[in-house]
Amino acid sequence: MLAYRNGDAGAFELLYRRHKDGLYAFLFRHYPRAAVVEELAQDTWVAVIDAAGRYQAKARFRTWLYQIAHNKLVDHWRRPDNRHAEFDAKMEATTVDTYLAAKIESRELETSVMAALSELPRDQKDVLLLQEQGFSHAQIAEITSAGTETVKSRLRYARKQLREQLGEEI
Repeated sequence: MLAYRNGDAGAFELLYRRHKDGLYAFLFRHYPRAAVVEELAQDTWVAVIDAAGRYQAKARFRTWLYQIAHNKLVDHWRRPDNRHAEFDAKMEATTVDTYLAAKIESRELETSVMAALSELPRDQKDVLLLQEQGFSHAQIAEITSAGTETVKSRLRYARKQLREQLGEEI
């Protein structure tokens, strides 16, 4: 990102190729509608471009990128025209085919997991999905603007709820 900030356009292409799939997966797990996810991902990358001149390497680029994406998700949910979108996303989450299929052995289990994830409170879902993307507790705290202990608590409650819903160890 520092190279891009300093005028190396090829550096942005490298960043984009390196992070686009993980970012898309993160957004898709929050809102399993491809059109919305593509818009949110595009908005995130535009924000990265717009902020390039002000970028300072205080955290890893990946952490900074996901913080922007998280903020775009929050903004999306707050828009008045999306008040019923959460219900629509929950309904769609039980039927949509996702990239998780490769990790999950059966379609029935995939549907159960997606349905269980959609039932989590948004703050718990955020931290759980960020952890699955490989972020540490401290990085998740930075991305979500929450304390590290709050992140740990949200993870604990999210896992507990998933265990109760799925009846297995998560």
